Amino acid sequence: MFGLPDGVSACLFDMDGVVTQTATLHAAAWKEMFDDFLRQRAQAAGTEFVPFDPHSDYDSYVDGKPRLDGTRSFLESRGIHLPEGTPDDPPGTPTVYGLSNRKNDLVLAKIAAGGVQVYPGSITYIKAVRAGGLKTAVVSASANTQQVLKSASIEGLFDVRIDGVVAKERGLRGKPAPDTFLAAAEALHVPAAHAVVFEDAQAGVAAGHAGHFALVVGVDRVGQAAELKEHGADIVVKDLSELLDRDGVSQ
Repeated sequence: MFGLPDGVSACLFDMDGVVTQTATLHAAAWKEMFDDFLRQRAQAAGTEFVPFDPHSDYDSYVDGKPRLDGTRSFLESRGIHLPEGTPDDPPGTPTVYGLSNRKNDLVLAKIAAGGVQVYPGSITYIKAVRAGGLKTAVVSASANTQQVLKSASIEGLFDVRIDGVVAKERGLRGKPAPDTFLAAAEALHVPAAHAVVFEDAQAGVAAGHAGHFALVVGVDRVGQAAELKEHGADIVVKDLSELLDRDGVSQ
């Protein structure tokens, strides 16, 4: 049922881009933060300013990863090496922590300004699998997961939350490592072989593939179906409602 293999008893959902329409807010925040940094750096060095691409750079280097890892990954792609700094670095300080803190401030402001929109097809799907007796978890690299779920009034749709805060507390590696998805399955008392991962990020589907789950569903919101499959998605859909349509379930 629900477009899933027999024997599945749990569904593990990424949040940004799968359940909530916050991936675009994150991409915009990353771009604003990195462009400010890159512009100042280019001016100081007398070199060309090459802006952050909210599609290719976002998808390849930061999407789905913990904030600090995303900052490091993109900087490395440009051959830029900054000090780590400390968690208390003021936002915008030219350190990994400083830039990451600036990005977080920006995305929180964007969320506060516009609220959080959900993907209706995903909400319908999650409600359907829960009604069918399956357990659910939200698994996100975001440290703001709880605030986003509350803003969207969907906290009650998930039995377990494994996010950036929990990962830091437990020392779990971020995606593309499978640690957070495996932790969610364990918290639900379901083996990975009986759980399904739903992800829109390349790093996320890679994490699902590495965790040997029953199925990894790639959710293609931005035209990267081929990349999602290359990184480990077993199937790719544009919206989770397609999985209900396959079962003949009315919307």
